Amino acid sequence: MKLFVQIPCLNEENTLASVIDSIPREIDGIDEIEILVINDGSTDRTVEVAKEHGVKHFVHHSTNMGLARSFRDGVDYALLHGADIVVNTDGDNQYPQAQIAELVQPILRKEAEIVIGDRQTRTIEHFSGFKKLMQRFGSWVASRAAGLDLPDAASGFRAYSKYSLIRLNIVTRFSYCMETIVQAGYKRLAIASVPITTNPKTRESRLFNNIFQHMFESGSAIARVYLMYRPMALFLWVAAVLGALGLWPLIRYLVLLAMNTGGNHLQSIILGVVLLITALLSIVIGVVADLTRLNRTLAEEQLDLQKLQRYGD
Repeated sequence: MKLFVQIPCLNEENTLASVIDSIPREIDGIDEIEILVINDGSTDRTVEVAKEHGVKHFVHHSTNMGLARSFRDGVDYALLHGADIVVNTDGDNQYPQAQIAELVQPILRKEAEIVIGDRQTRTIEHFSGFKKLMQRFGSWVASRAAGLDLPDAASGFRAYSKYSLIRLNIVTRFSYCMETIVQAGYKRLAIASVPITTNPKTRESRLFNNIFQHMFESGSAIARVYLMYRPMALFLWVAAVLGALGLWPLIRYLVLLAMNTGGNHLQSIILGVVLLITALLSIVIGVVADLTRLNRTLAEEQLDLQKLQRYGD
C-alpha cells in the first residue's frame, strides 16, 4: 500500500519546511509514504526548500495554473508512480500533518473512498463570525447538492483512494473541493469526515481575495457540476415554479370573469400564457440536458477504462 502526500505550492518557502518535516514517515497499514510537491509557478525558493528536506517527487508549472489544475496534475503523477491513496494538504501549514495517519484510516478499513478533514470551523479563532456562518452554509449547500451530510465541505485536507480518483474528473478551474463532492455523491462514492484541528494562520489565502469571491466561485462550481449531473431535477423545479406562477394570473382572470367585475383583464391572460410556455420550454431543455448527461456518463465510463489502462488495475 503506497501513500502519496501531495502539496500544491505557490511561493511557500517560509512554511514548506514545517509541512514536510511534520508529515509522518510511518503509518500502520501503509508500506510506503512519498511526498509530492506541485510547484504552481513559484518564483521563490519553494523547490529548493523541498529538495533540501528530502522531497524527490515534483510537478512543475511554469506559470500559476490554479488549485484545481495542480490537484489534477498531482493526482496524475501520483497514480502513475503507484499511489494507492493520495492525501492532499496545503503548503501554508494550515493543517496538522500528523493527523494524516487518522485521515487515511477509513480508506484502509474499506469504509470510505474519500475522507475529508473536518476543521470544526466554529472553533477556529481567526475565522470571523460571518466566515463561520458562510462556511456552515456552504457546507450545507454542497451537502444537499451531493445528497450527503458533510460538516466541512470546503476543507482541502483530504484523502482519496485510487478507485475514487479514477472515477472523478476535474473540469472547473477555481478549486476541486466542491466539484469532487458533488461528483462523488452522484457516483455513489462513500465519503467520511474525520475531525481535525488546525495550525495558527500563517498568511492570507492566495486562492481568493475575499470571502465574497470565495462564495461566488464555490457557488458557481456547485451549480455547474449539479447542472452537469442532475439537470432534470433542476429544470423540473424551474418548470414547477414558472407553472405555478403562470396558473395564478389565469385563475385570477377566471375568478374576475365569474364575478363579472368588468374589463377584459387581457394582461392576466398574456402573463399566464407566457409563464406556462416558459415552463414548458424548461421541461424541454431539461430533457435535452438529461440526454446530454447520459452521453457524458457513457464518455466518462470510457475515460474510466482509459485511466485503468494508464494507471493499472
